[in-house]
Amino acid sequence: MLSKKGETFLYAFRLEWAFPWISSADQSDAYFPMGVVTTMDPDSGKLGKSGHALIGANVGARGKHYVCGSFAAFTNIIVTFPIQKVLFRQQLHGVRATEAVRQLQRDGLRRLYRGLLPPLLQKTTTVAIMFGLYEDFSRLLLRHARGSGAPELFTRSTAAVLAGTAEAALTPFERVQTLLQDHRHNGRFNNTAHTFRTLLRDYGVRECYRGLVPILLRNGPSNVLFFGLRGPIKQRLPDARTRVGHIANDFVCGGLLGAALGIMFYPLNVVKSRAQAKVGGEFVPCRQVLMTVWRERGGSIVLLFRGATLNYHRSLLSWGIINATYELLLKVF
Repeated sequence: MLSKKGETFLYAFRLEWAFPWISSADQSDAYFPMGVVTTMDPDSGKLGKSGHALIGANVGARGKHYVCGSFAAFTNIIVTFPIQKVLFRQQLHGVRATEAVRQLQRDGLRRLYRGLLPPLLQKTTTVAIMFGLYEDFSRLLLRHARGSGAPELFTRSTAAVLAGTAEAALTPFERVQTLLQDHRHNGRFNNTAHTFRTLLRDYGVRECYRGLVPILLRNGPSNVLFFGLRGPIKQRLPDARTRVGHIANDFVCGGLLGAALGIMFYPLNVVKSRAQAKVGGEFVPCRQVLMTVWRERGGSIVLLFRGATLNYHRSLLSWGIINATYELLLKVF
């Protein structure tokens, strides 16, 4: 027999709520206006001088988080993709940044943006899901947990984990990106479409989800920390009195969080890169992959974290761009 609290949470996951953008009029935001959940900035949910929301009506009050997240990720990928390629070479081969750069120089300028399409598709979609589903799940869970006594921290953390788990559905894009960035596969895979066709034809759908476990272990906890800490961090920054000041604070807040989380979950990204660089054969457990890398690098923490310094700076820049762009677009889209 379920408790009243359990019944409340089960009720919250009815199918009709899985698609909040098609909800009926009685499923309005009367309890939780957009400004409550959506952003770190209390003014973001306000109306413009005309009395209409600052974002276009064609996007919709809820859909704006998906759109803003997607545009923020697009900006970030275009700027930071070459840095990501250097980092990937370090994660995969355990080489220094200078050697990774030399590898890219030998590949030539024409191949510098080889593999751009998968992360562009993957990141614009996953960041849209990350922000959009977090807002939708938060609103949903907060509404149905009002009488259950569940702490708000718990409901928001649950929303963050659910959003992170949903992001993992796009693992095939990370899989293809890994293969296209690995110079050992340059002669085998031509482009994104060719790589997808080859994997599906020769190995099946399961091969596209190689490396899923470390992605799941990374996404949920990192989302909880990101959404749980970005508000408190911004509150501790100097008060911003101008739009530029708000953008700077959002950049610093997102950048610091992204950099810290990038270091914290770096070993999982190493495991993911190693697992996804393999094509065909046995699916090796996450722990076994980690131990293999550990032995190959002489049981050295320093070598295991090789590339972490560049990852720190890339994450600082990437998540600074994403967070600042997202918050800006919420107000001026």
